[in-house]
Amino acid sequence: MSEAHERTEDTVSENLRRAGPAVVALGGGHGLAASLRALRRVTDDLTAVVTVADDGGSSGRLRRELAVLPPGDLRMALAALCGDDEWGQTWSRVVQHRFLSEGDLHGHAVGNLLIVALWELLGDSVQGLDWVARLLGAHGRVLPMSLVPVDIEAVVEIADGVTGTGGGVATVRGQVAVATTPGRVVHLGLVPERPPACPEAVAAVRDADWVVLGPGSWFTSIIPHLLVPDLAEALRSTAGRRLVVLNLAPQPGETAGFKPETHLEVLRSHAPGFAVDAVLADSASVRDPSSLRTVAESLGAEVHLAPLSSEGDPNVHDPDRLAAAFRALFAPDRLPSDRI
Repeated sequence: MSEAHERTEDTVSENLRRAGPAVVALGGGHGLAASLRALRRVTDDLTAVVTVADDGGSSGRLRRELAVLPPGDLRMALAALCGDDEWGQTWSRVVQHRFLSEGDLHGHAVGNLLIVALWELLGDSVQGLDWVARLLGAHGRVLPMSLVPVDIEAVVEIADGVTGTGGGVATVRGQVAVATTPGRVVHLGLVPERPPACPEAVAAVRDADWVVLGPGSWFTSIIPHLLVPDLAEALRSTAGRRLVVLNLAPQPGETAGFKPETHLEVLRSHAPGFAVDAVLADSASVRDPSSLRTVAESLGAEVHLAPLSSEGDPNVHDPDRLAAAFRALFAPDRLPSDRI
């Protein structure tokens, strides 16, 4: 048998093994991890596109010291894609493990160091992540949204007396600062203003059957993807359907006081003309479905309500419940929205 024939047979076998739609999930941190843990139960064709703006903790230290992409959110996505077998769960714990010491290693996550080591050895961010995914047996691919680290810059309206001052408007730079500064974010931008998108991420979005935005930190994990020009254009022009998954509750500091529909209003203001096909929200978190539907319809979206939170913690997504909601939405003959 020729080598070319063997490669063809391998490709056919791989395609036969795949099941489910091609799905791209965008975000970062715990929100994206929750989405990925559910999505890997639904499809074998899964790509995570991850924000690269983290400037705190182990990621921030490595970013500043070695001039690399912050690896933390990428590591969390890889860990979330690990299987439920012994291999997957062991490696998930290993890459998430943090050193506790009195020295320089304190606070560093093993996975962050592993990812950066492969970047240095291979000289290629995407190739390094693919190697880590192979080691972990990850059920999907993890890509950065941009090939350069970015800073988030926000204009924040601070209420009178909140910070012991007379209030006003302040410009805040950095993911940690934006996430923790009290006040209302009125504008969000990136530094550099037009960062280069990861070409593989752009291609994945264009080829996707479904693109999933959220849940996650709205200003520091979700909106930044829409501010990377080539990635934003791919999100607008993809033939795939666009799904927004809302958070279970407002996030202290970043989205304090937000109603479910406020997240969509922020999305609309930062990405004019961006159309959405579906919005998924936890049925217990939406107190005024009519208001949510009105805003969703302005984006072209239907609202789908389902129980998504864990019975033990209403602020944590249950992976099986979230997977069931994804499965119902992705089905070609899916149920009407009020029956999901």
